Amino acid sequence: MPHRIFYSDKYQDEKFEYRHVVLPKDMVSLVPKTHLMSDNEWRGIGVQQSEGWVHYMIHEPEPHILLFRRPISQPTASVKK
Repeated sequence: MPHRIFYSDKYQDEKFEYRHVVLPKDMVSLVPKTHLMSDNEWRGIGVQQSEGWVHYMIHEPEPHILLFRRPISQPTASVKK
């Protein structure tokens, strides 16, 4: 049976877009305790997201919750004709 991974809605501040990903507690052993996960590491355990997301913080009380962020894209200036 596949693991059920929960993806939060996105939320943001002035600089970053955020989301958290909740892994089933039986997957917590796959999360490193010593470092933030690289793109290859979190994709390797089954997390699926678009490009640009970075695992930026370890929430020690709940290691099965992965915290991600990415810079907010700056809107391109419209070209006047």
